[in-house]
Amino acid sequence: MKILFINPPAKNEISANIPSVVEKERGYTPPLGLLYVAAYVKANTDYEVRLIDALLENIGQEQIKCLMASFMPDVVGITALSMTMVDVMQTVQTAKTEHPGAKVVLGGPHPHLFPEETINLPGVDYIVTGEGEIAFCDLVRSLDAGREPVDVKGLVYRLGGRTVYTGESLMHDDLDRFPFPARQLVNYKKYHSSIAARTPITTMMTSRGCPFSCSFCDRPHLGKKFRARSAGNVAEEMEHCQELGINEILFYDDTFTIDRRRVLEICDRIHRRKIRVHWDIRSRVDTVDEEMIRALSRANCKRIHFGVEAGTERIINGLNKGITLEQVHKAFNTARRHGISTLAYFMIGNPGETARDIKETINLALKLKPDYALFSILVPYPGTRVYLEGLKEGIIAGDYWRDFARSPVAGFVPGYWPGELSRGYLEGFIVEAYKKFYSRPEYILKQLLKTKSPGELFRKARTGWKVLKIKGK
Repeated sequence: MKILFINPPAKNEISANIPSVVEKERGYTPPLGLLYVAAYVKANTDYEVRLIDALLENIGQEQIKCLMASFMPDVVGITALSMTMVDVMQTVQTAKTEHPGAKVVLGGPHPHLFPEETINLPGVDYIVTGEGEIAFCDLVRSLDAGREPVDVKGLVYRLGGRTVYTGESLMHDDLDRFPFPARQLVNYKKYHSSIAARTPITTMMTSRGCPFSCSFCDRPHLGKKFRARSAGNVAEEMEHCQELGINEILFYDDTFTIDRRRVLEICDRIHRRKIRVHWDIRSRVDTVDEEMIRALSRANCKRIHFGVEAGTERIINGLNKGITLEQVHKAFNTARRHGISTLAYFMIGNPGETARDIKETINLALKLKPDYALFSILVPYPGTRVYLEGLKEGIIAGDYWRDFARSPVAGFVPGYWPGELSRGYLEGFIVEAYKKFYSRPEYILKQLLKTKSPGELFRKARTGWKVLKIKGK
């Protein structure tokens, strides 16, 4: 049995935000979901496994076709995000055209949200919902044995003109049971980030599931229950990455700092094992304190990403974020005091937001003085509370995400929240926010003084130039 995993190109990636160029300039990070599933299959079968990261290698459908022809896989697994579904479906058609006998399996948040719509798309044979490692592995074993996978939880497929749902996949609490992502299947030394001081970089997840209920965010395939790997398992993977020559790790946990005791234990393990790799985390301002940040700094954590979202507590409360501006200021000041850089996320165009509120958000970004700031316009994504409530209350006229799921075609542009401010007005604020924040002389000088290598200088300069060239649509 030959299995080919594909992280599809992003030639037709959907974006409603004008600073998408900034996101793209941040670099390329590994497709963790695929690498986890590939690692599990390799550890539990003797099947031949390969992985194409078309995004990293900047290859299109013709190159994928050639790689398909040389490998001739029995099963093709493709990760599917709503924002990349046009490229996903082009990749599905490439696979089916080149090797009609191959079974095409989609996994990820999009098919989890839209199983009925996705399984009815041409060329899609199976969908894996929820966590994919065990379900995908059991599926390919069933296919290899010629059995119908009716007992494999977490699958959706078509049989005899009807759709078969095998039930919800189990969310596993013991995450230490999963092998480390199969980084050797990709050219892992090519991954980089404009905010990282060193290369190569990689990504890690030490936990799954987020217990918070922010109205704009949803990770449905990972569940709401917080499930975490042990501190020893985390340190072991970091040590493994260091042995591979990786110099920086970006932790992709939704909120790394939920379990305070575990964070302190991870930091202690890193310090005692003398792990030198640098790393950063995503956190909330209400889940950190002085002792934790001191421990993070001592363990070579170099950067914390905080979701601030807005400059007024009225808007923050409306997003069900559950934080205060006092906590925001305290967290940023504490991180700065211990030498940890910060990245702040801000959104505009939120429900009930006025032009004055947006100006307060920009002013807050300037006052906090994070090392990096990302500004975006709220897009009600499928499955999020803000989207579902907008549909229920008639504020959002129609379920356009479901329509897109039924027919993913190029040119689709998701809407902003239909508030009082026009699209053009919001985009003008985004341009203003980026230019005010990144064109300050004191900010530019600070970044130059912190730059450690010519490579880092080049990445920062390129990203800065892209930011300053941003224009509204």
